[in-house]
Amino acid sequence: MRPPLVYHRDYSAPLPSQHRFPMAKFQLLHDRLLQLDLASAAQLHSPLPAPRRWLELVHQRSYHQAYSRGELSAAEQRRIGLPVSAALVRRSWLAVGGTVLTARLALEHGIACHLAGGTHHAFPAYGSGFCIFNDCAVAARVLLAEARVRRVMVVDLDVHQGDGTAAIFQQEPRVFCFSAHCASNFPLRKQISDLDLPLADGLCDDEYLAAIGNVLPDLLSAVQPDLVLYNAGVDPHRGDLLGRLCLSSTGLLNRDRLVLDACLRRGIAIATVIGGGYDALAPLVERHSLVFRAASEQARLHGL
Repeated sequence: MRPPLVYHRDYSAPLPSQHRFPMAKFQLLHDRLLQLDLASAAQLHSPLPAPRRWLELVHQRSYHQAYSRGELSAAEQRRIGLPVSAALVRRSWLAVGGTVLTARLALEHGIACHLAGGTHHAFPAYGSGFCIFNDCAVAARVLLAEARVRRVMVVDLDVHQGDGTAAIFQQEPRVFCFSAHCASNFPLRKQISDLDLPLADGLCDDEYLAAIGNVLPDLLSAVQPDLVLYNAGVDPHRGDLLGRLCLSSTGLLNRDRLVLDACLRRGIAIATVIGGGYDALAPLVERHSLVFRAASEQARLHGL
């Protein structure tokens, strides 16, 4: 049984042609996974938009209504960095529903992967850094509210600190946030996660993997979460336009293997989201495909 995958064809909402956010990557990733035989129709699950009651476990009604109605101020829109459209609004609600579905499938199957998600710069009352709603935060709150889990860990290995997620859960002992990120990168003002691992510019494969490997296994054993939400951002890659770290594609693949193996060997369910990445579409999609390759390998190795 290969890992369940979550995707919706409306994830790639139209943007202006010169916009720097690589919105087409979601559809292209879906197509590439099919080409690589890392996805099949039997594996794919399509989400519904998140209901308002889920979103309001994290986000203020005044914010999500203003966003969805196109009523944010110009400054608020600039902070997000994405032009509001009906298609983008639908995509935003769908992606949150997708991460909740991925988390539920992970609890059922041991592992599941989302072809989107990881919008970790969204705060309860505003969006930031191409992030509108915080999908992993909503997923954690939904599963806790439904008593499907007692404790959740967010493992955020995007090159940028998961500042929105850290802020949301600062007073929530049932959610442990671990963020390993480039210390000098966005956001300028960092939040306080349960564990932050700031990394120096230019860090390469061996040093990076040692830094994660020296922390994560013992952390999982200590926290003992029922579920890990793993942000597998590919912007630590040496070719990323916004990254500042120096991982190779092999380094990213080994990072994903390390995280997945550490969870599965402890019997901890893991749901992956793709996080950030900024480059030409073809190499970017190849990098995002790595976590799906690692998930397929690890599911087989652990008999899932």
